[in-house]
Amino acid sequence: MAGYADTVVVPGAVRWVESSGGPLIALPEAVLSFWAGADGDETSSDYDRACDVDGYVGLLPVGDTRALVLGHEPASTAYLPEHGTFVRWYAADSEAELLADVPAALASAVWEPEAEWRVPGPVVLFDAAWPGRAFTDTDHIRVELAPGRYGVRAAHVSTGPETWLGLVRVSPLTG
Repeated sequence: MAGYADTVVVPGAVRWVESSGGPLIALPEAVLSFWAGADGDETSSDYDRACDVDGYVGLLPVGDTRALVLGHEPASTAYLPEHGTFVRWYAADSEAELLADVPAALASAVWEPEAEWRVPGPVVLFDAAWPGRAFTDTDHIRVELAPGRYGVRAAHVSTGPETWLGLVRVSPLTG
């Protein structure tokens, strides 16, 4: 898969982010400069904190907000705004097959408990190993989220014998 910097953005095309082996994070743009990635103290870097997340998702303090960590496996991940969902490609014969299965996966998902995520605005999804100031040097996706509170739920779904995907739904909370 080509890196973000090597590709031309095609309207309507799904863009995928990969990691070098660790978790991905969705970090509010407002605090990108606070994320040190794997840099810093050898025993407690931001990347180490992200790796310590147990499960499909977790929230970590960064500056005056929190980052959403997509844990469990370093799967290629896309954001589908029409579903308000990060889709993680665990196994499928093709992108078309995986994307065609998303509606059925959303309908049949057994969701983990919901977490509340407050964001000050758009977030950037990228490899947690990278410092926030250098995210443009790697695959990344900018996700347009309005400032506010969101419910985050994750699920792991098999839609066929050779198709597995992870779902991380990000839904606005009211009230």
